[in-house]
Amino acid sequence: MPKTCGRGAPAPRGPVRSSRRGGTLPLARTVDIRTRVMKSKRTKGPAKRRKGGPGRRPIVSITEHQRRTLREIRDFIARKGYPPTIQELAEILGITHASAHAQVNQLVRKGYLKREPRKARGLAVVREPEDEITDLVPVPILGRVAAGQPLFAEENIIGEVLVEGGTASRGRCFALVVGGDSMIKADIHEGDLVIVRQQPVAESGDIVVALLGEEATVKLLYIRDEKIELRPENPKYPPIPIGPSEDLRILGKVVGIRRLDPGRRDDYRGNPVRGRTVNVR
Repeated sequence: MPKTCGRGAPAPRGPVRSSRRGGTLPLARTVDIRTRVMKSKRTKGPAKRRKGGPGRRPIVSITEHQRRTLREIRDFIARKGYPPTIQELAEILGITHASAHAQVNQLVRKGYLKREPRKARGLAVVREPEDEITDLVPVPILGRVAAGQPLFAEENIIGEVLVEGGTASRGRCFALVVGGDSMIKADIHEGDLVIVRQQPVAESGDIVVALLGEEATVKLLYIRDEKIELRPENPKYPPIPIGPSEDLRILGKVVGIRRLDPGRRDDYRGNPVRGRTVNVR
């Protein structure tokens, strides 16, 4: 049976007659011309760059969950001096280990975090979001806290510190310069500024500024049944028990810490202190 082209038509043999009168065109020649035309169409014009190649811009967008994860890692490093493990991060965020791992992977992929392999504490913040909100609120720094005197008396304000709006958004705040080393295990050191939200009550486990008699102090509040203590975060110092006759007044809850360079601890006098505040829970 002869070979066919198309639907049942016999394949042509020998020369193919041209549409011009009296002319003939060899079949092989026809194939050559068509081949050259098809090749010229394929190679005509510059090659298009494929999507996803080296010229593609990196992904820079960041979700609110990823922003919070990045902020918590950054604050943990500022407080402790080393990064959290994935498990510690999951506990801080209140999510599962797998979810925390996925958040970290996304931040690494987007270029905000760097991770050293085979290290439990191998995270490092290498980049901040370009659209990070920098809404700063001035908070007064108080020079002295004493019984019977208004906290925010003009003569008692010695400077101001600029604090992120998220830290100082829920109530009136003030700042105090820390003296002594009784709270070093909470990463509060002498010369630090503590950002305090003014409130008359607090819960057990809160770090508070309390007025005990004539003396203001920064301590961990501990309450259990009828027992109340102001506890230092330094084993060198004993807890301060609060009896029924003790005159205890809660001035506020510590919500942030601002660490100053040792050589610049007097800069707040007449000049607003800038920098990043470490949130305290």
